[in-house]
Amino acid sequence: MCATRSDAQTPAARKTKVAISGESFLINGRPINEGRVYNGMKIEGLLFNSRMVQGIFDDRNAETRELWNYPDGAWDPDRNTNGFIAAMPAWRDAGLASFTINLQGGSPYGYGNPRPWWNSGFNTDGSLDPKYLARLERILDRADELGMVPIVGLFYEAQAMRFDNEAAVCRAVDEITDWLLAKGYTNVIVEIANECNLKGFAHPIILPARAHELIQRVKERSKGRLLVATSYTGGTVPSDNVLDVEDFVLLHGNGVSDPNEIRKLVERTRSNPHYHGQPIVFNEDDHYDFEKPDNNFIAAVSQHTGWGLFDFRKKQEAFDEGFQSVPCNWSPDSSERKRGFFKLLREMTGGTK
Repeated sequence: MCATRSDAQTPAARKTKVAISGESFLINGRPINEGRVYNGMKIEGLLFNSRMVQGIFDDRNAETRELWNYPDGAWDPDRNTNGFIAAMPAWRDAGLASFTINLQGGSPYGYGNPRPWWNSGFNTDGSLDPKYLARLERILDRADELGMVPIVGLFYEAQAMRFDNEAAVCRAVDEITDWLLAKGYTNVIVEIANECNLKGFAHPIILPARAHELIQRVKERSKGRLLVATSYTGGTVPSDNVLDVEDFVLLHGNGVSDPNEIRKLVERTRSNPHYHGQPIVFNEDDHYDFEKPDNNFIAAVSQHTGWGLFDFRKKQEAFDEGFQSVPCNWSPDSSERKRGFFKLLREMTGGTK
């Protein structure tokens, strides 16, 4: 068990406050997409999002850092964050209320091994890296101004192995919780780990059998001010102990190519006796087909669940493709896939009025 302590500061006032009522997400007391219906499907309360986990990316490994050079110059983490922030108003204008950002990022190649780069907002002892926090603060501040609800992820499999021990994992959870509270953020929700059932997580407290411990840790430390969940690999219903305690349910659609299987995944989740009426959100799905009458996005909405794009640059694709690849063009208009997603999103939501 991890030791506990609390030294969170008094939060400051913010413009955007997220809450949950039943299966709906609320912003400033009103359901997201209030009253909105798309092709007979109610979308009020659904949290639409995109996986933008590399917004604060950097690489401490000098041997791999050059992999992320821009077409016109050297890798620059501040340039990356600047581009992210510059694109946020366009995302919001199209109706995107949320995005996932992770303190340990994700794979710049989408999938695959090995992953020798070192990208983490935590040091190996669990303390916070001030440069990462400075970039994260700029993004969360802008999200607050725009009325957005970031999903702040803490751990990614290929980077969480760098923690010295379980105590360092717990310290990381405590310090980022205290930091979010001290900054007064009322618009963020927390994802403890991206796909906690991946066997590459070296510390058992992150894995499914004990994943509820870190969820409860954040909830208790924040006195309920932070809403918390953790995610699993594509097509997986969260384990009972996690469903018992998480504030919302995160599902992934990777590996689920049939939209009807997305519907069945939601049905299996809701039929689990440990599910107790939380909102359900897909925050990672690498299937597109946005021009077709049925796709994973539409399937999720048909089951009254939020959905999130996972778009990475495929082999031989150019710089403008992908939202998870590094370096990234953060514009919603830089590729056909991005345009397809944001077009359908705008049709569903009507955009931001």
